[in-house]
Formats: sequence, C-alpha cells, structure tokens
Amino acid sequence: MKTMITYVAMDTHKKQHQVAWMDPDTGEIQDFAVANTPREIERMVQKLRKQAPGEIRLCYEAGVCGFVLQRQLQKLGCVCSVIAPSLVPTKPGDRVKTDRRDAQKLLGPLVAGQLTEVYPPDAAQVADRELTRCRDCAQVDLQRARQRLNSLLLRQGYLYRDGDLWTRKHTQWLQTLTFDSARLQAVVAEYQSEVEPGRQRLESLDKQLEQLAQSEPYRAAVAALRCLRGIDTLTAITVLTEVYSFGRFARPRALMAYLGVTPSEHSSGESRRGGGIPKTGNRRVRRILTETGWHSRHAPRVSKALQARRKDQPVWAIDRADRAALRLYQRYQHLLARGKPVHQAVMAVVRELVGFLWALLRHLQPPGPVSAT
Repeated sequence: MKTMITYVAMDTHKKQHQVAWMDPDTGEIQDFAVANTPREIERMVQKLRKQAPGEIRLCYEAGVCGFVLQRQLQKLGCVCSVIAPSLVPTKPGDRVKTDRRDAQKLLGPLVAGQLTEVYPPDAAQVADRELTRCRDCAQVDLQRARQRLNSLLLRQGYLYRDGDLWTRKHTQWLQTLTFDSARLQAVVAEYQSEVEPGRQRLESLDKQLEQLAQSEPYRAAVAALRCLRGIDTLTAITVLTEVYSFGRFARPRALMAYLGVTPSEHSSGESRRGGGIPKTGNRRVRRILTETGWHSRHAPRVSKALQARRKDQPVWAIDRADRAALRLYQRYQHLLARGKPVHQAVMAVVRELVGFLWALLRHLQPPGPVSAT
C-alpha cells in the first residue's frame, strides 16, 4: 500500500494564514485562508484529512507567530517545521509578492526538501529567552528615559560637572534643581518619575536573571562561561537562552555562520572579492559578543573580579579561558599590525571567540541533532 503525504505551506500573519497544499493523488495545488484561532486551525487539519487521508507535513516561516502554532499542529498529529526565512530559495526576477504567492513559493521547496528548519525550542526555553529579552527592553527604556531628562536639563542650562551621571551624587543634585516656571518644574518631575521606576524594574529583572542562571540546566554552563574575560552572568545567560543548545552545531564554523559573524564573499572566475559579515542569525548574541570582543584590545590579565568568578571552577574551564584570552589578544594585535581597521580586527576576534564558546560548552552539552540554524 502506497503511503500518501500531504504537503502544506502556510504564510502566517497576525489575524489569518494563507494556506497552500498539494493533493497527493493529482498533484494539484489548492489554496485557502484560515483565521488565526485554535478552533479554525483544528478545523483546517480536519478538512485536509477528509480530502487527503494520510500524513500531513506543514511548514511556515519563522516570524511573529513564534512556535505556538507549531506546537498546536503537532498536538493535532501533524508534522510541522518552522523554516528559516533567509534560506528560502527565491527567484530574483520574480517581483510580484502576495500572501497567496508566498504560500505557494514555500510549497515547492517543501516537497523537494530544499527548506532549512530552525531549531524548535520548548515552552520552558522560550520563557527563559523572553525573560532575557524583557531585561534588554527594560535597559533600553531606562536609557531613553534618562536621556530625555538629560536633554531637557541641558536645554535649560543645567549641566552636571562633578563626575559620572546617574550616581548617587548625581541623583542628589537632581533633587536640588529648581525652576522659575511651575509648569517647567512639573515637566521635570514627570521625566524624573519615569527614571526611578525604570531603575527599579531593571534591578528586579537582574535578580530574576541571577536566579535563572543559578537554576538547572544553566548553572554549570553559566559558571564555565564566566571564566572567560569579558563575560559575566548577564552575557552568559543571554547567550545560553538565545542559542539553546550548542550541541546541535557539529563544528564551530556552523555556529559562526548561525550568528552571522563569518565574512561574505562574491567571487566569479579569477576574481575574488571578500565582503563584510552578513549579519544573519541572532543579532542579540552577535551584539553582546561584539561587546565582549572589545576586551581583547588589552593584554590578558586576571583581575580581582575575574578571579572571583573563577573560584571553585574546574581546571579545564580556566585553562581554556586563559588560552582564549591570549589567543584573542594576539589575533587582535596581529591584525592591527597588518593595517586592518579596528572594527574588522574586533569582528575577527569575535569570530574566534565563538569557536572558543563552542569548544567550552561542548563539554557540558551533549551533541544533539545537527542543525544549520
């Protein structure tokens, strides 16, 4: 008996999805729209099973719908894949874009097996990732609130000259400011009322992240990453919650490509032209590791803070961290001596740092299914 597979591609949106599916008997492509509600999704699966009994394989591009739709379809007995949008085959000459066409464009590569599936996190991993992203948003909100207040005071001729901003001394100075206009005094008070709650919110989220870092399965991995120079709890837990599993990358170059830190290239015939990094993949991890890479400008040394982070940690982790610090510093100096711009040298250091992260965490995370994204 021949097993029939029904292939279904979905172009997902906030309110409704456009669905294109191929009849396994005739090869005819049909399409329809379905509302983005659990009940309508269930009715869609029932409809497909009536028209084409057998296994149903669906796919949709990673986007605003996250992985909730995938889990819902899997509970209904379907095989569902979330596809990396940047790796979907496209035709450069095709300039017509509609929801219906987008669904049909996914269907052909799905049948041919040409789509790249992203790693599907479970509900707990998604919740942990959302916590780190919430902390990132809280920090941005606080910085913007502070900047708005600083800009207002500067326009009114008030400039703090006795040290860094937003220290205890600076906060006391803000409380002593007075204005001739009652309306202006009220405006300053409104701006100040945004700063303090934002600071308290950031402190609360930092405590939650500290608790998350001390829980399983992050405790050992966070401790190992904190042995590296320039990486503390926030950086470590952000990297772990965004990447999920380092064991799914068969080699460090796969992780580098996933984070978008490998150089691009446009070569043809005898000409070879290298380009900048493609900036694909996870931009949050790329940004935070770039900040870490700037520490390699300085000669490696073990500061008091780093020594405290390394207390009671395994010898192999400390040894790898020391070798990484020396190697990255030498790499940075070598590139500068060759006349490379500073930003290119730092990105090369970040690329090698990713390799050290992969090697460090492979000791703690078992190899999993190989994934390109």
